[in-house]
Amino acid sequence: MIPPAPSPIDLHTHSRRSDGVLEPTDLVRAAAERGVTTFALTDHDTLAGYREVVAAGAVPVGVTLVPGVEINALVTRDLGLWEGELHILGFGLDPDDEAFEAALAIQREQRRVRFERTVDRLRELGLGIDAQIEMLARDGNDALGRPTIARALIAAGHATSVEDAFRRLLGHGCPAYVPRLGLGPVEAIAAIRAAGGLPALAHFSEAPARLDVVRELVAAGLGGLEVYYRSFDVVTVEAVAEVATTLGLTPTGGSDYHGDTGTYAEAHAGLWVPPEVGSRLLGQIAPGFGVP
Repeated sequence: MIPPAPSPIDLHTHSRRSDGVLEPTDLVRAAAERGVTTFALTDHDTLAGYREVVAAGAVPVGVTLVPGVEINALVTRDLGLWEGELHILGFGLDPDDEAFEAALAIQREQRRVRFERTVDRLRELGLGIDAQIEMLARDGNDALGRPTIARALIAAGHATSVEDAFRRLLGHGCPAYVPRLGLGPVEAIAAIRAAGGLPALAHFSEAPARLDVVRELVAAGLGGLEVYYRSFDVVTVEAVAEVATTLGLTPTGGSDYHGDTGTYAEAHAGLWVPPEVGSRLLGQIAPGFGVP
C-alpha cells in the first residue's frame, strides 16, 4: 500500500526484550517522532519492555502505550500452515496478571531450549557462533529467537542478512531448523483472555482462503484480526478486512518492526493503519491499561 499519510497507529512491534534491535524506550520514542499516537510493544512472550517504559516514565506526551504481546502458537494438526504456526497478538492485558506471567515464563524457557538446540545444530554444521551469541544475547533479551541467531550468523560471516540466514539455515526444512515448543493457538487465546486482553490473529494473509481456521479460532475466543500489515498490498488488505467484518473481529494493524532492514522511520514510511483502528481497539480493551 501507498500510505495516504503518516500512520498514527502501530500495534505490532518488537524491542530488544525479544527479537528486535532497539531498546523499548528508544522504540517508543522513535514511534512518537513519526507521529504515532497509539502504539503497542508486542514482544514475543514478554511484557518486560512495556513495564520498563512505564516504570521509567518514558511514554511520550500524546502517545497511548498499549500493553501487548505476541505468542507464536504451535499448531499440532496438519493444516498446511507455514512452519505449523499461528501468531496470536494480545492487547490490553493486565501487566500484573500472575497467571499470565507464569505462562509466558514457560514460553520463554521453551524458547531458550529451542535457541540452544539451534546453536548446537549450527555448531555441528561447522557454523559455530558462540562468541557472537554471547555478545548479542547477554543483555536484556527476555525471549530469545531465531532473529538473534541470524544476527550472530551475520556477525560470524556465515550469512549476509537475516533473510539469507533464514533462507539457507534457519527456516523450516533447512539444516539448522529446530521445531518450536509451546502453547497452541487455543491455549494462547485463552491465556490472553484470562489476563483481560484482546487476542488477535497476526499477519494471516491466508485468512480469506482459510475461513475454516479463522472460524475455529473465533469459536475459541479470538477477538481481532491484523488487517493492516506493512507488507500487505491493497488487494490483501481489502480481502482480510472483509473477513474481519464478516466474523465480527476487531481490525488491528502494525509494522512488525524488528530493525534488521532499516530504521523505525523507514519501516513506518510504508505503514498505514487508519486512526479509527486505534480508537476501536482502545474501546475494546479494559480501561486503564493504555498509558496516555
